[in-house]
Amino acid sequence: MRPGFDAGKYLTLQSGKIAERMKEFGGKLYLEFGGKLFDDTHACRVLPGFEPDSKVHMLLEMKDEAEIVIVISAWDIEQSKRRGDLGITYDQEALRLIDAFRAVGLYVGSVVVTHYARQETAVQFIKRLGKQDIRIYRHYPIEDYPGNVPLILSGDGFGKNDYIETERRLVVVTAPGGGSGKMAVCLSQLYHEHQRGQTAGYAKYETFPVWDLPITHPVNLAYEAATADLGDAVMPDAFHQVAYNETAVSYNRDMEAFPVLLGMFKHILSASPYKSPTNMGVNMISRCITDDEAVSEAARQEIIRRYYEALCERRQGFGELEAVQKIELMMSKVGVTTDARPVVAAALKRSKQTKDEPAVALELPDGSIVTGKTTPLLGAASAALLKALKELGGIPKDFALIPPDIIEPIQRLKLNHMGNNNPRLHTDEILIALAIQATNSPEAETAMEQLGRLRDCEAHSTVLLSRVDQYTFQRLGVNLTCEPRYQTKKLYHK
Repeated sequence: MRPGFDAGKYLTLQSGKIAERMKEFGGKLYLEFGGKLFDDTHACRVLPGFEPDSKVHMLLEMKDEAEIVIVISAWDIEQSKRRGDLGITYDQEALRLIDAFRAVGLYVGSVVVTHYARQETAVQFIKRLGKQDIRIYRHYPIEDYPGNVPLILSGDGFGKNDYIETERRLVVVTAPGGGSGKMAVCLSQLYHEHQRGQTAGYAKYETFPVWDLPITHPVNLAYEAATADLGDAVMPDAFHQVAYNETAVSYNRDMEAFPVLLGMFKHILSASPYKSPTNMGVNMISRCITDDEAVSEAARQEIIRRYYEALCERRQGFGELEAVQKIELMMSKVGVTTDARPVVAAALKRSKQTKDEPAVALELPDGSIVTGKTTPLLGAASAALLKALKELGGIPKDFALIPPDIIEPIQRLKLNHMGNNNPRLHTDEILIALAIQATNSPEAETAMEQLGRLRDCEAHSTVLLSRVDQYTFQRLGVNLTCEPRYQTKKLYHK
């Protein structure tokens, strides 16, 4: 992708804006952090030039003043809610986040379990963390939240919640995913700090939507497509328009909650520091966009990818038609169809040539496309991956990177000892075999050296790939989409 975003400038401006907000309040700042701190692949795809861990690097600029509070909802633990891109549950993601923050030198102060009502799975999660000497706090459901402000701001509302003991001036409140209760945790802390006579403030950092880009800008529509299943809608910030006579963009949940937040701020802090949802934010994304057309095109492509994702989720039984229809409308707004994704037509054409057998197309950095079909030895994804590596490495097309006498023993192992019904090698198995072959084959070694060049490439499959193949492409940085159909008519699919 053509770069369109200055990550270095973002690092400087964003950390400076947060420091400025800390200075405004004078005491402790609770910073609600939306989106992913690690592995923000959505931002990377929509803002080419954005680094997956840009936000972490920004926090590292302030690490001596910052501590992390991780929020997880007991409801999400109970329902085994999963992070879609990694395929792990939110409680597992909370543990992964703790390890990741610690690994880069950021201090994790505690974990807060919200919506806590003694759910058995939440109790077990709390016990597990307690054994690891991690401080745990409980926040409880409040009836008619956020509407009943008198109850919320009383001993039976926020007053029932555990007060989170924090040690540093900047408290970053983050979560495994949306709907965990980050804002309520921040407001509860403001209530408790006020009760103790201590100065504290609140600010919000959301990467998307970008407040000073138009509602119909592809970047904001790509955000809406990414959250279609949550019902998020980008909309004008009417409060900001009235207060400052300035056009700004927010989203439905913040707009709906702001009148209540306004009342809470006035009660807790005597006067509200904010006049609009936009006012609460510290988002500097738009000032770091260096090529609007490059960013817009990247966002249009992301909307198409989200469309295929919604189709596949519906086919698998956990997505809704409404999300599909919503993204179709966004595609219409930005003027694209699936034809704008070249790998789609290439994969479908290859499948048609092989009597509707599975096929995968992979677009290389120079725009050329290779395709792979199912063979007795390889799945379509594995075949396409090997073809791509040969093409990038200048290796003749008819050269066998992994000879059949290497593949066949692996197939026998899978069938005779590992309980598999499918003898064909998945992408992870192919890469392991290729790495072993590289010890004796210069061509295989050359192929292995090309793996880094696959990052940001596009791929499409005519069938839903296995989780193993999807994960391999994800780790290689390949943007994969699939047709919403299974290879077989079985009811159970691994």
